[in-house]
Amino acid sequence: MTAARTRRTARQQQLLDRLVDLCEAEGFAGFTLDDLTVRLGCSKTTLYSLAGSKLELAVEIVRASFRRATDLVEARLDGVEGAGPLIDTYLRAVADRLQSLSVAFLADIAAFPATDAVYRRNTEAAADRIRQLVSEGVASGELRQVHAGFVAEMVAATMFDIQRGRLFERLELSDAEAYAELADFVVQALTD
Repeated sequence: MTAARTRRTARQQQLLDRLVDLCEAEGFAGFTLDDLTVRLGCSKTTLYSLAGSKLELAVEIVRASFRRATDLVEARLDGVEGAGPLIDTYLRAVADRLQSLSVAFLADIAAFPATDAVYRRNTEAAADRIRQLVSEGVASGELRQVHAGFVAEMVAATMFDIQRGRLFERLELSDAEAYAELADFVVQALTD
């Protein structure tokens, strides 16, 4: 079992949280382990207690960032009622979360296959969540009768284009702006 899969101490979790804050603000590719020890006031041994290499540490940072994002996005759904408002709130919460991340962090995630794979898995999980919300809305009669799986796949395809930067290249929309546009489109298409 790797260090990344073992249960963390409170101190290790606090260090990982600080690493996530730092990397979400500044990216991670430009940092050496020596840079991180200086910035965080810890030893390399302490960093290696989180992961066995710099790449594994980057993966752990990205995973922790997405766990944080999931908690924040799901918290925004508390108290929201109705399928349309839930879908809108969910996608806008994703947009807001992405807006809070630095361009450097998002670029670094995309630049490394291992961290990009974490982003991809989390995008797939978000699409599954949309599928669930659409299915529930269709079943309750709040949304038009649509194939929830198809809607979720269309949303997922757009999310992957957002992740890969394709929408920015074509439309000059940031990830957050693209998610906000997606929220408008999906909710209007399902409720009109």
